Amino acid sequence: MSIPLQQQQRLLLGTLLAAIVLMLTLITHGYFKPADSWSWLDIVGEGGMVIMAVCWLLWLARSRPAGRVTLLLLSGVAGVLLSLWADWLDEFIKLSDIDLLDKWLENAPMLIGLVLLTVGIYQLQQEQLALNQHMRKRERLFREHRDFDALTPLNGAAYLRRQLRHELQSAQPFALIRLELKRFEQINREHGHAEGDRVLQSISQLLVLNLREQDLLCRLAGDRFVALLPQTSELEAEQVAADLELAVLHYPHKTRHQQRVLLQARTRLLVADEHDSVDSLMTRLSEKPAPDLWYPAAI
Repeated sequence: MSIPLQQQQRLLLGTLLAAIVLMLTLITHGYFKPADSWSWLDIVGEGGMVIMAVCWLLWLARSRPAGRVTLLLLSGVAGVLLSLWADWLDEFIKLSDIDLLDKWLENAPMLIGLVLLTVGIYQLQQEQLALNQHMRKRERLFREHRDFDALTPLNGAAYLRRQLRHELQSAQPFALIRLELKRFEQINREHGHAEGDRVLQSISQLLVLNLREQDLLCRLAGDRFVALLPQTSELEAEQVAADLELAVLHYPHKTRHQQRVLLQARTRLLVADEHDSVDSLMTRLSEKPAPDLWYPAAI
């Protein structure tokens, strides 16, 4: 287990211990209120906030990679959680003539937590801007994690439909390149489906590297990929298609057993016009073209 992950676990453990210490402090310096003085509305409302804060803390620890931003966010949520915890305990326990301690236990962790959260969210914004730059060719204008392909770090057909709708509404010229691998089923038969999955993952990264900054790559299905080229003429799209074929041809893919696998791709070019719709474009992309409709091989 890595050290950063241990640090996250220590923070969660520290939060739990702090919550126990806070409860013992209230019990030691106070007394339990009679049941007839309890406010059930406050108990349920404040208890619900404690549960939500616990969920935030656990979700952050589970989903975020270790690092400075994660530590700030976790520490901030931990501070908010401790403040809400003290506020909830206050519904059952009354401090004996120590109002200052009561206010400090409820307000100080909240203030510290919100400061840490603010700094963490600012750092998260900087991190997100860097990630947006990295993801530019995998997503354009919209982000929806449910559209991500399960195998490759690419969006799927549903996301492509939304992008096509946006491009058609913009009334700007754009082109589509459908690319699929030759003899991909043979790779699955000879080397297994796990190796076929590795090929798709590698090719998706390779295609992204060989597209322009403004382009978008999606995985349609199986070994079929679609590149959306906004504001692109047919001549420019032909050059991009040829470059993608050459990139696949020259890619030295090796299996887990260090066997060299020759990869080849074929492309089909679609240039949208004013008569096209999202459905018509998706239909043309999904059809199996006749041999003479494939773009000429780049070899």
